[in-house]
Amino acid sequence: MTLKPGWLLLLSIIAGVWSVPIDRNGGNQEVKEEDTGLYYDRYLREVIEVLETDPHFREKLQTANTEDIKNGRLSKELDLVSHNVRTRLDELKRQEVSRLRMLLKAKLDSTNTQSLQMDHASLLKQFEHLDPHNQNTFEAKDLELLISTATKDLENYDAERHEEFKRYEMLKEHERREYLKGLDQEKREREEKRLQELREKHRQHPKVNAPGSVAQLREVWEETDGLDPQEFNPKTFFKLHDTNEDGVLDEQELEALFTKELEKVYDPKNEEDDMMEMEEERLRMREHIMKNVDINKDRLVSLEEFLKSTEKKEFNNPKEWETLDAKPLYTEEELQRFEAELRDKEEELKRRVETLHQEQELLKERGKALEAQKREYQQAVLEMSQRQKEQQAADGQLPPAGPNGELQFQPQTHKTEEKGKPAEMHQADGQNNLPCRTLP
Repeated sequence: MTLKPGWLLLLSIIAGVWSVPIDRNGGNQEVKEEDTGLYYDRYLREVIEVLETDPHFREKLQTANTEDIKNGRLSKELDLVSHNVRTRLDELKRQEVSRLRMLLKAKLDSTNTQSLQMDHASLLKQFEHLDPHNQNTFEAKDLELLISTATKDLENYDAERHEEFKRYEMLKEHERREYLKGLDQEKREREEKRLQELREKHRQHPKVNAPGSVAQLREVWEETDGLDPQEFNPKTFFKLHDTNEDGVLDEQELEALFTKELEKVYDPKNEEDDMMEMEEERLRMREHIMKNVDINKDRLVSLEEFLKSTEKKEFNNPKEWETLDAKPLYTEEELQRFEAELRDKEEELKRRVETLHQEQELLKERGKALEAQKREYQQAVLEMSQRQKEQQAADGQLPPAGPNGELQFQPQTHKTEEKGKPAEMHQADGQNNLPCRTLP
């Protein structure tokens, strides 16, 4: 999907969903879209793609500003799109409702909740990105809810990523401590010394320039763009790094500017350098620029905003940038609470494993009982069949049965056949058997 400025604005508000790889040799590359991290990411994208096919809506979006999109005025234009587009949007919504119902069922099944009498319409109300009262058609309210919910969710997305990273770091420390506990004193002291040396080695890196400062941008201008640092020009720099030429720098285009700074601190070949930490550092850098440069808070940096930022005092004389290792991300109390949560979860998992084991043993016993009942039933049927055959044989209805229950047929003797013949046939037989007389 090729994004036009209006769609770029819409997506920038509801998601930072594309990344722009920089190729200085081959020029601009095609935008590569990334997952927003939202659980309705696919639905969001498909709705946008369908709306983009309508000329009227596309034209309105080209002239829409941030407030038009956020306050729902753009959603009212949905009533004027073509019938074909509305039909496709209706189908997308029905598919999304069906997907959400499956998610609800899976969640209820996992918690052993009886869902036979559940009101799915009521349960769907917990999903805010669509209208649960109308599950069949896509209306203006659905578009308004989709935009507003995605905007709200993504405003909290960075905070959630920071919290997730914090838990990741606490888990690393927890595992380190548990590992050291399992060693004897000599090995523990040796390992602690080795880990401390790795931490010190990681801290020994060149100075990191503050993101968005003249020093940082000049470094990109010289080392990435291959230009003379004495000829640095902010306007030219902006256009060089507006890789999709839409007139703004989005979050991914900004993050691409930090690569040179991050390479000073992180190397995937080094044991002491954690690439998860590098991505957290990249996120912090991007937030720093957005906080100081993105004046209208639309998650985009326009040329005007960028040039204004170069006029500030901080552009030429920024504060020294502190990397993640400059101060701890959590307190000892927070780590202890985290470890307590881990223990509780571990105990819960053990209980669930034990319960599943008991249920498995019970199922095995039931299986054995059912197999025994099956054998008894088969034996009873066989005996009943045998008795029926014996009874029928005794009543003359069937020939006698053999040792294995098979029927036995006996051939009749000649005398029996003779006995049944008429008298005339016996007389004829006698005449035919008379000795021959010889004529004189």
